[in-house]
Amino acid sequence: MGELGVFIILALVTLIPAVVVVTSHNIVRAALSLVPSFLGVTGLYILLQAEFVAGIQVLIFIIVILTRTVWPIGAGSPPPYNAVAIGNAFMTDYVLIFEATSLVLLVSLIGAIVTARGEE
Repeated sequence: MGELGVFIILALVTLIPAVVVVTSHNIVRAALSLVPSFLGVTGLYILLQAEFVAGIQVLIFIIVILTRTVWPIGAGSPPPYNAVAIGNAFMTDYVLIFEATSLVLLVSLIGAIVTARGEE
């Protein structure tokens, strides 16, 4: 099986659970269906030889987001999805953390661009 076969399998592992996420009426099933979808995307990153991005994919999306989604549901309180309240919290209580995170992401993006361009 060549790269094309691996790509097709990873594409199916990514897309089939994504369809379940979109069509499911149960939030727990939708959240748990994200795991194979994210793992498929991680496999695609590995196929593209972007191991660092694959590791970040696992750390950020699978661990943090799913823990944030599934754990409160199991504890009995659904996570808040009020976009206005989240936006107000970012711009009032957490503005310093929000801006610091934005700065860290900007610096890492510039560093990635400089590293990718190499010496010219």
